[in-house]
Amino acid sequence: MTNAILNAIENRRTTNKYDSSRNIGDTQISELVRLATRAPTAFHMQNWRFIAVRTPDAKARLRKLAFDQPKVTEAAVTFIVVGQLASHLVMAERLASSVAAGFMPADVVTGWEGAGKALYFEQPQRQRDEAVRTATFGASQLMFAAQAQGLGSSPMIGFDAAGVAQEFGLASNEVPVVIVTVGYAADGNWPQKPRRPVTEILSFF
Repeated sequence: MTNAILNAIENRRTTNKYDSSRNIGDTQISELVRLATRAPTAFHMQNWRFIAVRTPDAKARLRKLAFDQPKVTEAAVTFIVVGQLASHLVMAERLASSVAAGFMPADVVTGWEGAGKALYFEQPQRQRDEAVRTATFGASQLMFAAQAQGLGSSPMIGFDAAGVAQEFGLASNEVPVVIVTVGYAADGNWPQKPRRPVTEILSFF
């Protein structure tokens, strides 16, 4: 039997053409995000948010901010994947369930808070870098979850970030990192594009 994870990696492709007549229900949308949040985050901060843009009005508003790209409105759902600026202040709350489960000692949380403060406090570039990393991990896993469920997806960086933040009510500590369209692929999409040889990009030491 082919490994499902490897199959999703090998076969995922960028979907630019969607069957706009086929929708995805809110339950399936929630499941995609649940799977996406199994991705790792630094200190388990889980500093991300997913905005599922699925109504015609909201899609139209987002499309205007994404250089009028048709896939924003043709996909069943278009996610705005948001990273939140890294902060040690959220760690106790985000780690409480791990302590309650009995595998993380409470003093580890205290240590992580100190390390997080040393890394991020009054370090705006590091805070933003971590937000971008977190959202990128989540977006990648979202796309593989979609692939495993027979759905197409496409990551998009072509959008007015400031406009999206304002239009969709992002907080001052939130960064709209990437847009991900998800839906049923229509005919006419390209196959997965060839990659550079591993010999050109891998170094051994």
